[in-house]
Amino acid sequence: SMASPALLMRVVASAYSVAEKAATIVRNVMSAGDLGIVEKAGPNDLQTKADRLVQMSICASLARKFPKATIIGEEELPTDNVTEDLIEDGHCEEILKKPCPAQYTGIKEEELVIWVDPLDGTKEYTEGLLDHVTVLIGIAYGGKAIAGVINQPYYNYEAGANAVLGRTIWGVLGVGAFGFQLTEAPAGKHIVITTRSHSSALVNECISALNPDAVIRVGGAGNKIIQLIEGKASAYVFASPGCKKWDTCAPEAILHAVGGKFIAFKITDIRGNPFQYNKEVKHMNSAGVLATLRNYDYYASRIPNTVKESLVP
Repeated sequence: SMASPALLMRVVASAYSVAEKAATIVRNVMSAGDLGIVEKAGPNDLQTKADRLVQMSICASLARKFPKATIIGEEELPTDNVTEDLIEDGHCEEILKKPCPAQYTGIKEEELVIWVDPLDGTKEYTEGLLDHVTVLIGIAYGGKAIAGVINQPYYNYEAGANAVLGRTIWGVLGVGAFGFQLTEAPAGKHIVITTRSHSSALVNECISALNPDAVIRVGGAGNKIIQLIEGKASAYVFASPGCKKWDTCAPEAILHAVGGKFIAFKITDIRGNPFQYNKEVKHMNSAGVLATLRNYDYYASRIPNTVKESLVP
């Protein structure tokens, strides 16, 4: 008889269904019209009813199935007493059919850290820039991002009434990345994607030092990584502390899962350090983000020392 699927593949298969449930909640909150917005640290740091409900749904659903895993979500909310209508028990069969890479078959539940951003791009969500919004579930082992799920609740939302709304992208290192069409930005062009709502003198100094052909300003870390793998941008550059581990874990895993095939993909902070995702790490990526599919050194070598010195890891 076939061995039962390895723990990692079961977690990813569940996270896929949990992310699809999350997308439904995000869309329902928006169509009901009351976003329930509260300011956390200020006008660019918002939380909505969707952030709260989605986080409870994701964390409670995964905790019920994988009680020994560490689950870290962006919002500080209780996961006990979550109503049954928020629980998602399903999984994606297609993911369970894929073999787990040998190096991950022995993982124990308590060795996994799951980083959850229930709604990445909240500010954009409140402003109706719906294609910027993603739901992020990143899975880390040994401090490294090894698997991830990114849902775009509003993918295709401008394609007309009959279009299928939303999509789920997923990846596992050594298995691959699925749910999108890998495309590279035009060769020889330096198209930089960066923050829309968290701009600063430092962010702009860094961008201009790269002498880009074009700059795209959008919300959401998940959205920026998708733009990278779909060929809209050649580098994601964010010279600022605002990003957190739950913003980068799922996207980093997807990028690494793509990169194993043929692309010299790299993601680090602005100073070139890799990100660590073990449960003890601080949540803030305080030295920013630099991610590319190719030509990492081109961008890294042009970041001014003044910028590096002002961003302390």
